[in-house]
Amino acid sequence: RAAGLLQNYRGRALLILTGACPVHCRYCFRRHFPYSDGPRSIAEFQPALDAIAGDDSIQEVIFSGGDPLTLVDERLAELTQAIAAIGHVLRLRVHTRMPIMIPQRVTPLMLDWLTGTRLTPVIVVHANHPREIDEAVKHSLSRIADAGTMLLNQAVLLAGVNDDADVLIELSRRLLGCRVLPYYLHQLDRVAGAAHFEVDEAVGKQLIRRMQKELPGYAVPRYV
Repeated sequence: RAAGLLQNYRGRALLILTGACPVHCRYCFRRHFPYSDGPRSIAEFQPALDAIAGDDSIQEVIFSGGDPLTLVDERLAELTQAIAAIGHVLRLRVHTRMPIMIPQRVTPLMLDWLTGTRLTPVIVVHANHPREIDEAVKHSLSRIADAGTMLLNQAVLLAGVNDDADVLIELSRRLLGCRVLPYYLHQLDRVAGAAHFEVDEAVGKQLIRRMQKELPGYAVPRYV
């Protein structure tokens, strides 16, 4: 595969745009990823774009990192336009912590490139606890939703942080209040230095069952 391009599932391709991130999560599964070896300019991404163009099974391209929204909007706009020129790609998905960590990053220019092509945009944010969603975050998420972009959330199940049904239920309720659909609740990846965050799978399943009793089905994330 071309540098910066990952493809683990049929129909989707992921571009690693940067190693920069607004927060360095201690449980991150990409902490040792060789970001310095990846492409940086549009020209350096061309082999990856050519690979996507050459595989007509790919209908969705995912911007990931690091956090893609640490890049300037001009570069992201250029890359988005290049992807939109590939006829069989239908959707652009962006995985980002920025609307949660630095809500001011959601600007008119960002929304312009996100929604300015024929691609259907999807933003996946990452909030683990309801306290992360304050008024500034709610405003940033509302701006994305108002622009017509689907919003999803993925969380990581963390001991001492959100391994409590009431906390997870409140997180789902706050997300829905921001027009964000709870999408995934991830079992912790076993990375070095994060064992103290691990929650037993049986406990995770029990938490999901409790959520299913309290919330409508669309408000219960998939436990993966």
